[in-house]
Amino acid sequence: MSTPISSIRNLGPAMEAAFARAGIGSAEELRELGPDVAYARLLQTGHRAHFIAYYVLVMGLQGRPWNDCKGAEKAELRARFDALKSAHVSKGGLAGLEAVLDEIGVVPPRPGTRRG
Repeated sequence: MSTPISSIRNLGPAMEAAFARAGIGSAEELRELGPDVAYARLLQTGHRAHFIAYYVLVMGLQGRPWNDCKGAEKAELRARFDALKSAHVSKGGLAGLEAVLDEIGVVPPRPGTRRG
């Protein structure tokens, strides 16, 4: 049995519908993918890049209120968001997003590649 995405703190029907368009249909799948990969998928399906949506997603997956993050933690989230957005806009497509996700340590490097 799968749990609806809207069961995750901070995420409602609109985000649930957006994730469904991105091929993510359950809270379990969203948790397994993590916020960066899941948000990259949203961008690939035409979802407008918005820091608050990303921020709310990260906090929700941690079971925290959307406004709980401050200071250095929030700045780090902004940097991650900016990297995802930049990859989507300037590098285009899945390859660009994968490169940034690899760079920030979200996905394992492909065989034969090295990290920085």
